[in-house]
Amino acid sequence: MFCELSRFIHIGTRLCTVAVFALGLTICACHTQRTTPARDASASPDNGSASSDDESATADKDDKNEREAGAQSVQLAQKEPWFAQGPGFPESGPWVSFYGSASKMKDLARVANAYRIINVDADPGDDGESNFTDAQLAILRAGGKNRVLSYLDVGSCERTRSYWSNTPAPFVPCAKNRSAQLGAYAGYPEEVWMDPSDASYQALIVDYVAARLAARKVDGFYLDNLEIVEHGKSATNGPCNARCKQGGLDLVKRLRDTYPNLLLVMQNATGRVTRLGVTGGIRFATLLDGIAHEEVYGAKTDANAEAELLAWKQMNLRTKSGRPFWIGTEDYVGNCENQRAAREAWTKSQRHGFSPYVSDQSNGQNVVCYWRF
Repeated sequence: MFCELSRFIHIGTRLCTVAVFALGLTICACHTQRTTPARDASASPDNGSASSDDESATADKDDKNEREAGAQSVQLAQKEPWFAQGPGFPESGPWVSFYGSASKMKDLARVANAYRIINVDADPGDDGESNFTDAQLAILRAGGKNRVLSYLDVGSCERTRSYWSNTPAPFVPCAKNRSAQLGAYAGYPEEVWMDPSDASYQALIVDYVAARLAARKVDGFYLDNLEIVEHGKSATNGPCNARCKQGGLDLVKRLRDTYPNLLLVMQNATGRVTRLGVTGGIRFATLLDGIAHEEVYGAKTDANAEAELLAWKQMNLRTKSGRPFWIGTEDYVGNCENQRAAREAWTKSQRHGFSPYVSDQSNGQNVVCYWRF
């Protein structure tokens, strides 16, 4: 056993030396400080688990903490990195998110030449038909120059997916797993929130849905709708209690354990539950290779989302090979001709060291925008 890293953190008014060992054991020794430390939104008296429900009052307080964390980015940045478990990205961008078919993408070679990270929907479907053939995915990968991710919904289930109603034994399709269904997804009539702590649902996602994607030689998964873990137990749109929250973290750990060499990127859900969460005795954040957030710099800057991303950046995550943790933003400007709005969102994102992409609209993404800046 040897110490991989050690550092000082503030917990309340105590200064703690933390050592993280190769076997996942964390040792923390504390002593009371003589001076009052700067307030650190990322340091909490608890262990960062997902055991508490974020009701409205707590959520407002957390939003305030996130903004303060962003404002103190220089003060609170860790001097030593956390070491993530995944392979990491060799290049941070440019990147593109596209959920249409290969025919709508049109010139695949142009996309492969323009973008280093390409997020698509590679689900093979029930009859083997997919948005992309294996040969077309190979074009996008460009002999290993690019990283191709596939969309993977972990927090809800779409009625249009084949695994909504049909799966081979022993897997349980979403439609038949009534105990895991947490209600309709407001604004998306074809989606139903699912309880990520449900054992049958976890098995479906990890061992069936993700396995089919991995078999297509994608480089990783782009995880969506994990923001269910940020919902309160009484929420009308996807309620999530303490067990549900922890289950979301645990599901991602199962993905990491099952696919250790694939990239894991989490979209949205960048609040305290995931950033400070613990699963299987390790920091949830170290399971990921990156995060992305939608609509941060659109018509109006989302200060809370920006602060959350800055708080993740302060963690100074690195892969074991030294690659930096990837942080992306995706904003929507209506169409690919809106150069002025796209440039503004792009510039704001890059100013903080994030990797930007600007698309048409959230429920669109059936066109690739090639921005001239």
